[in-house]
Amino acid sequence: MLTNNTILITGGSSGVGLELAKRLAEKNNSVLICGRSKEKLEEAKRQLPEVQVFRCDISSERECILLIEWVETNYPECNILINNAAIVSNTEFLKDDKAIEKANNEFQTNILAPIRLSKLFLPLLLNNPDAQIINISTGLVYAPRAVYPFYNATKAALHSFTQTLRLQLINQPIKIIEVLLPVVDTPWHKGNPPKIAIPAEKAVAEVLKELEKKNSLEIRIGGVKILYWLSRIAPGFAIRKINSLGDK
Repeated sequence: MLTNNTILITGGSSGVGLELAKRLAEKNNSVLICGRSKEKLEEAKRQLPEVQVFRCDISSERECILLIEWVETNYPECNILINNAAIVSNTEFLKDDKAIEKANNEFQTNILAPIRLSKLFLPLLLNNPDAQIINISTGLVYAPRAVYPFYNATKAALHSFTQTLRLQLINQPIKIIEVLLPVVDTPWHKGNPPKIAIPAEKAVAEVLKELEKKNSLEIRIGGVKILYWLSRIAPGFAIRKINSLGDK
């Protein structure tokens, strides 16, 4: 149950992370959010005074260590980690001279950071009741979009890591959950989201509804349910379909 917990959300200053913080703050003891932008964190704090904020670039190993030290010192009862933060680049690999730089940034933030934070936080989480690690992923793990060459790869890696971590910790008192989101209308789209994008409020409402179910470990939201089955029945068609949708 997502009540009476102490929850850390990475990337909690905007988009899905901020909406999660807003909803979870209603019924939990403490909600902590971290993000790279001091300005966005200050604005999140203005909107949600009850939420605690910590500036942290999770792509930095040193800053991840500072984050766990802050949580251990001030919120030792923390029992849920939500690995939500991610970045994405729309790029053409052959023509983009900064492709490798973009790839490095996305891998550091989208997969190495959740792995690192899971390792750092597990001892703390396992000391507290109702422990959970919730990794926010995407339906693109089933059928990648060509314009996101690195994002697809990092989320596919996170999907696999989540599955294997769940297997390794099967006898430990912790749930390892993955939430696979469809396209969500967030600030990343700069006011021009694709037509298929759903509001963050709708996405988070469905996520929280599914998380209330006792055995929900791999949660597919909205159109991801259809994409999952398409990818299993007709994988080539699923890839063609997801790449024919366009950006509008």
